[in-house]
This record gives sequence, structure tokens and C-alpha cells, in this order.
Amino acid sequence: MPEKKTRERAARDKRQGKSASTQAGEYVREEIHHVREGKHGARSTKQAIAIGLSKARRAGVKLGAPKRGTTSKATRERAERDVEAGAKPKRATSKRRSRATTRALKREGQAATTKTALSRQARSASKKRSSAERSAAARKAARTKGPAKRSAAAKKAARTRRTRARASA
Repeated sequence: MPEKKTRERAARDKRQGKSASTQAGEYVREEIHHVREGKHGARSTKQAIAIGLSKARRAGVKLGAPKRGTTSKATRERAERDVEAGAKPKRATSKRRSRATTRALKREGQAATTKTALSRQARSASKKRSSAERSAAARKAARTKGPAKRSAAAKKAARTRRTRARASA
């Protein structure tokens, strides 16, 4: 069950008109925190992300299942079931199944959510996208940022350029 704060943050994102993936990001963030806190572990960074996305779908975030050919059939079917579960009214989770899942995850380590592991995952995911796709995503991010955040980002970029210019001189 996602925490109240996570649901609130995702709802705020939805009110602000942010994309489903941004809303789902709140659940992924929660999952990463759970692994870091030692609540349970994860075999890999991808698994931690997948658990978060599953939680998001079940919580009703309008995040569709991955398209055919992008993931395995089992993963796609699982995601489709999660989407269906998110559309229906909630039923009490089986305590036995819930405990089994938690115990299995407790046997896994915390290394999947270290800064380096997350960075490695982000870089490898980015490499699978074309330069045009990455550029379009960056442009969209700049558009949806809002004036205050855009200004802050521009100032930070200028600061970075200044320090890099000093370092190379």
C-alpha cells in the first residue's frame, strides 16, 4: 500500500497537468526510499523501478502497459493486470501473499538503489534512446518547468559554465 504522502504528491502532479509517468515517478521514488531504509531489498535497480510502476498502476495512475516488443510477454501481462486492478475498487490484499512478497524482498540487498546504481540505470536507459528523442524530452522538460524553475535552472547552468571556464583556464 503506497504511503499517504506519495498518493498526495501524485495527485498534486495530476492537478498540475503533469504526465502519467511523472505521477508514477512518485511511487518509484517511494520504492527507492523503502529499499534505502532497509524496509526490503531489490535484486536490481530495474526491479525497484518495476515495483514502483506496479504500485502506481494499482493506485490508478493512467499509465498504460508497455507496448508489444518493448518488454517480455509476462511483464506486459502483469502490467495489464495492474492497470485493471487500478480501475476497480480496492479489495483487501491477501495477508499470506503480502507476507510472502515482503519476505522474498527482504532477502535481497540494498545495492540496487545506490547513487551509482541509479546513475548507471539512467545512463543505460538514455543510451537506448536516439539523440532526437533525448533532445525532444529536454525541450519538453524546459517547457513544462514553469518560469521560476526555468529561471533557477538557467542561473545554475550559467554558474556551471563559469566554474568550468575557470577550471579549463
